[in-house]
Amino acid sequence: MEKHKQNTINRFGLLGKDIDYSFSRGYFTEKFKREKTLDCQYENFDLDTIEKVVSLLQDTTIQGLNVTIPYKQAILPYLDRLEGDAAAVGAVNTVAFDADRNPVGHNTDVYGFETALKEVTDILPQKALILGTGGASKAVAYVLKKNDVAIQFVSRSAGTDRLSYEQLDPQTVADHQLIVNCSPLGTYPNVYEKPNIPYHMIGDKHILFDLIYNPEKTLFLQRGSQQGARIQNGHSMLIHQAEKSWSIWNSNQ
Repeated sequence: MEKHKQNTINRFGLLGKDIDYSFSRGYFTEKFKREKTLDCQYENFDLDTIEKVVSLLQDTTIQGLNVTIPYKQAILPYLDRLEGDAAAVGAVNTVAFDADRNPVGHNTDVYGFETALKEVTDILPQKALILGTGGASKAVAYVLKKNDVAIQFVSRSAGTDRLSYEQLDPQTVADHQLIVNCSPLGTYPNVYEKPNIPYHMIGDKHILFDLIYNPEKTLFLQRGSQQGARIQNGHSMLIHQAEKSWSIWNSNQ
């Protein structure tokens, strides 16, 4: 980052809860070493409550933040404004600071997911199931709607805009040939968990996309692969969204 003052350490980091497992710190640490960006460091800011973000946002040594579970929506009241896709999505995974040090929310999950999905297929199915209703699912839904894919949310409990897993019948799975897991089910160390869907109705026309990246192949993806589906984990999405975050932070310097 050429515009930073020499001999000043510019801090970036991930805001979340119970995030020792996180991809971001390792990715950016290696990126800084590889690119010889010696004036930057990336840290984990593991907060047990979102209220503690206030002190981070006031710390002038911090130049940018990524945001993960469970704070992608909870952080919104602490931001000065939202830009780009963040306003439409209603969730933030990147915080930058403007010239007056006002915190500005962005969403690079949109870019990350859309780019990673296009690596799997050039032609999207007409219908998709989105498993989970957290902050990341909002970015996924936004991308799919933008690409004229009809979506159906699935969650632990039914609602006006979602089915419960118990209500998910085999024909619905057969009809929705893109299934995106936005839930934490299957994340390390709970690798034997998986979304409760009728896997026997998945076939070779299906695409299963899991936002989880650890383990590399969740039980959700394993079962889909056994049925002949194309599969993709969240690693590529994370790289694309991380690089987009880096671009935003640099453009604000």
